[in-house]
Amino acid sequence: MRNNKAIKKISITMLMAFFMTFSSCEESLDIDVRDSFASDLVLSTPEQVEQLLLTTYNSTESFGAGSQFWARYMNVEIASLEARMNFNAATQALDIFGVLKGWSSQNVGQLGQKWQDLYTYVRQANVFLELVEGSEAQINNPDEIEALKAEMRFLRANQYSKLLKFFGGVPLLTSATTLDDDFNIPRNSYQEVVDFIVSEIDEIAPLLPLTRESGEFGRATRLAALALKSRTLLYAASDLHDPSMAPQTSNLELYTYDKPNKWQDAADAAKAVIDLVGDRDLISTPNAKAYQELFLSANQDILFARPFGGTVFGFGTDVTTQPDNAQSPRGFDGWSLSTPLHNHTLIYNMDDGNTTNSPSYDTANPYENREMRFYANINYQGAIFRGRPIDYSISVDNSIVPDGLDSFSQDQQTLGNFRHGSTTGYAMRKFQNEALGTDVKQASPGRPYIIYRLAEIYLNYAEASFRAGDEETARRYVSRVSERALQPAITASGPELLEAIKRERRVELAFEGHNFFDERRWLNEDNLGFDVKGIRWTKDLDENVSFEEFTIETRPFDKKQYYLPIPQSEINRTEALIQNEGY
Repeated sequence: MRNNKAIKKISITMLMAFFMTFSSCEESLDIDVRDSFASDLVLSTPEQVEQLLLTTYNSTESFGAGSQFWARYMNVEIASLEARMNFNAATQALDIFGVLKGWSSQNVGQLGQKWQDLYTYVRQANVFLELVEGSEAQINNPDEIEALKAEMRFLRANQYSKLLKFFGGVPLLTSATTLDDDFNIPRNSYQEVVDFIVSEIDEIAPLLPLTRESGEFGRATRLAALALKSRTLLYAASDLHDPSMAPQTSNLELYTYDKPNKWQDAADAAKAVIDLVGDRDLISTPNAKAYQELFLSANQDILFARPFGGTVFGFGTDVTTQPDNAQSPRGFDGWSLSTPLHNHTLIYNMDDGNTTNSPSYDTANPYENREMRFYANINYQGAIFRGRPIDYSISVDNSIVPDGLDSFSQDQQTLGNFRHGSTTGYAMRKFQNEALGTDVKQASPGRPYIIYRLAEIYLNYAEASFRAGDEETARRYVSRVSERALQPAITASGPELLEAIKRERRVELAFEGHNFFDERRWLNEDNLGFDVKGIRWTKDLDENVSFEEFTIETRPFDKKQYYLPIPQSEINRTEALIQNEGY
């Protein structure tokens, strides 16, 4: 035992140095590991083990896609049908994720950190699990330690689910080794990684509490674990991974999932979550404001989220990275970085349930009589926001009539930088805490970044049930989401029902990191490469505004872009590591 303890003493010093190097702030769970351990620490109590565990919760998703400067403020919505990056709006916006210039093995913009970031946390989890095994804490408190290990295994499985979505099959590392330690680690198949995630969840879910008290909001639960399983199996069953439909022509095992009952498995995984919550209705939202508030604080529909406290000033999570500053229009001193596309806004129905292709839609008054979620999610021209109407318009003569406060005019002396004026004629409203007033550079205590929620599970169940041949169940559960938003129940059948489910995902889960992957797994290339549309507003000398739709840019799409490339540096030094097709 003495030798084992000596190893633990050395390892814990290395571990803490490793953890603190990667996690410069612990805003999520309000701890400071540097004050919790001495350099000669032995893991002797569950409390010490828990402190180490909590650092890895920084692996969970956030409002930003990564650790590089711009990626701290925006996520993959700017590379999807939902939005584009907005900076230098009057000229050429930055293309930080490379969606305009295209991806290469050498450059995918600031998405290039994904491989390293995700595997860093996999290694962190593996080091933790090895250190805890056989420790004094485990010997004396086996049940408590097993529960903490289950949390870490959930976090590791969540990392592998993200690696799958971005890269396809990846090396499955379950020990503290790294890719650097063995230059011949091959990729596991897509199906092997899915099976690993599912088997991990099946083992750990019974060890996790069903729910948590409010003081532990953001910690793993049985519901969170089963939600991860639901999403993983839904994605795996989708067309992108069907051997007969996959767009790749070689090494198909890295991309495909071939199980005979895959859609029923996905439906059963979603139903397991539904049964645990009592098959209840979603939280009622009688108006757009009530819907918007679903995303501002903890509630029973949230299955797992990254919590933020009142102090988020560490690197990468300072208040400017939070939605109020990063996404408010320019005239509020916001940056409006993820500007919704006009293409996206047209997906929102009218309040009577008709589409924008129907006579219910007034092309001269496009923002009248729209569905609740349009008003909750989108800051459009004339919307009342933080106490005044938004104005993106450019005057025909700004020496007589000033340009709009939220435009990209260099002559308009507003709080914000003109480079953050909206190009598309929209800004994101979802996630904004308007109770902060006009000071957008302050924290919003308690606002979570939602990772899994019940509405997604109902939509997962609807889609999987439809594909498994159960249209009645599919209609019932997609209607639960639709009706909560005061839209009519879905009555369609056949292909129209599947399209209704897809539309509901595009609207209900907007800006939550889903559409980037959904359009890919549906093989919907029309929504991956397309003309990016915006609305241009003009103000005349009588201060009347008019608009025109215009094409901002054409976003290309190549089949290789179903996945990111593995960094070329990894390919160069690892003989057995196969690059994704097309790179």
